[in-house]
Parts: sequence; structure tokens; C-alpha cells
Amino acid sequence: MPRLMAIILIFAIALIVAALTAWGSLALWFRLSLPDAGRAIGAGVFLVFGLFTVAALASRLRVRAILSFAGVFALVLFWWSSIKPEANAAWARDVARQVTGSIDGNSLTLTDVRDFGWRSNSDFTERWTTRTYDVSKVKTVDLFMSYWAGPKIAHVIFSFGFEDGEQLAWSIEVRHKVGGAFSPLADLFKNDPLVILAADERDVVGVRSNVRGEDVQVYRLRASPEQARNLLLEYVAEANALARTPQFYNSITTNCTTTVAKLMRVAGDKVPFDWRLIVNGYLPDYAYDRGAIDTSMPLAQLREISKIDERARADGLSPDFSKAIRVGVPSPAAAATP
Repeated sequence: MPRLMAIILIFAIALIVAALTAWGSLALWFRLSLPDAGRAIGAGVFLVFGLFTVAALASRLRVRAILSFAGVFALVLFWWSSIKPEANAAWARDVARQVTGSIDGNSLTLTDVRDFGWRSNSDFTERWTTRTYDVSKVKTVDLFMSYWAGPKIAHVIFSFGFEDGEQLAWSIEVRHKVGGAFSPLADLFKNDPLVILAADERDVVGVRSNVRGEDVQVYRLRASPEQARNLLLEYVAEANALARTPQFYNSITTNCTTTVAKLMRVAGDKVPFDWRLIVNGYLPDYAYDRGAIDTSMPLAQLREISKIDERARADGLSPDFSKAIRVGVPSPAAAATP
């Protein structure tokens, strides 16, 4: 039995060392500030060192190998912790500015609200505006799901509705540089910062439905006006904090869905961990199971009604875009009550 336990322990340590080796090698490859050849050498050396450590676990050198690996990995962690996101860079124009807000009583003033006029993914009129809102008139909050890579992965946008029918959308995105592109793997390794955008729906939703051809769905959430206002104010606080202290986007731990879940918890809605918060294409299923969206019909039927693509294209990004894309979309009782 002691021999069996020793074998199990060595096997467990081998798995841990292998996992840390894989992570460290990828981190060095993606983030070492060297030309490609230098990054490849750094990642390769660490990979070989880790594999040697795993092999040494079956020999009398196991203790020395473990201690050596721990020391080297500690150096990698120290280097990793020194990598901070850039505050200023040649950002792509659509994520060039971080929204900020100030509150005076019920008056919320937002600086750098995006209001782009999109003609194609690369041809657009750039507009950044300063706007003032009365937070006492926030009544609803809706969830947009924009599917860009099949049914499992989507981009999440929350939009707040006011008494006069105006909508203010919030999108948490990757702040990539000019010429850069979204990479789920690279963004696990401090590749790009996070940015929070406040924007018109014609802009941040319309570019996805009408320009990029994504499958966009809208769900009216069962939220009281107070819950909607609290969540809006938490978005503002989070945006201000991000403007002061940039942080990295992470495809698993800090992305458009996990950050929203944190904000919802702070706003007073308990959001227990669920795998659908990571594989976020299934977020409507999660919301349906929790009664957060309309449950008067099967989810499959609600999902079809919630697809905005045909209505969005027929509207053509007109001033009535927000109203047009919601035609026929049911509202849960709590969300529909003024």
C-alpha cells in the first residue's frame, strides 16, 4: 500500500508539473519581449526543462528535480507578475476610448459614448459623444447575444432602457491595437487589455447584425427598475476603475460574460457558478432556467422570436433601430411594469 500511494503521489506531481510546464511555455511564447526566434528558444527551453523534471520523477533525482523546477517556475511567475497592460497605445479606432462617467444626484454624464456610423467592417464614420442621462428614469435591462463562432460562443451586451424609449448599450471587449485581431488563446496570456464601451444600439449591436452578419438575439430580462439602475451604476463604476487602472482581458477569467456576472452579483442578483457562464453561448438557457427571461413558451420558440437579424436588416440602422428589433419580443412581467 505505501508503494501504491507513492506511485499515485508521483503521478499527481507529474500532472501538476506537466500543466505548469504547458502554461509557462505558452506564456513565454506569447509574452517574451523578443523576436520570434528568441520567444521560441525561451519557450522551448522551459518546455524541455519541464519534461526533464517529469522524467526525473521516476528516478532518485526526483526531489532535486522538483526543487529546481519550483525555483525556475517562481522566476517565471515573478516575470509574469511584472507584465502590466498598456494605458496608451495605437488602439484600433473602435476601441480607442474608454467610457467614463460622473454622477450628480440622478444626473449621469458619460464621456466617450460611441456612436459610429457603420458602412462596412472597415468603413465607418467615427463619433464619440458626451451625454447626460437621468438614472431615475431607467426602467429595463435587456440581454443581447451575438453569436460569431457557432452556437457555443457569443458576445454579450447589456442594454438599459429609459422612460422615453432611449437605449444605452454596454459592451465589454478586447482592446486590440491597429492591425490586431481577437485570439482566444493569446488572450489567455495577457495579450490585450480590457475595454468597456457605452454605445448606441445602432452602433454596437447594428455592426454585428447588419455588417458582420452575426446571429444576434435580444432577451428582455426580468429586472425591476431598481435592479436595472443598480446594474447601470455598477457598469459606470467598473468603467471608471478600468480607466484608472487598466487590466488584461482573459478569455476565461475576465471576459464579456464573467465580468457581467460579477457586476450582477454586486447589483444584488445572486449568480452561482455555472459552466454556461464560460461556454457563454448557452447563457440564454441559464437565464431561462433561472426565470430571468420570459418562460411563457419553450426556450426554442423564444430563441427564434429573439433573433433580430431580419428585423435589423429591414430597418437599415435607422433612428428607430432599437424599437424595430424588439417587435414581437416578449417581456417578462417584472420587466414590462413601469
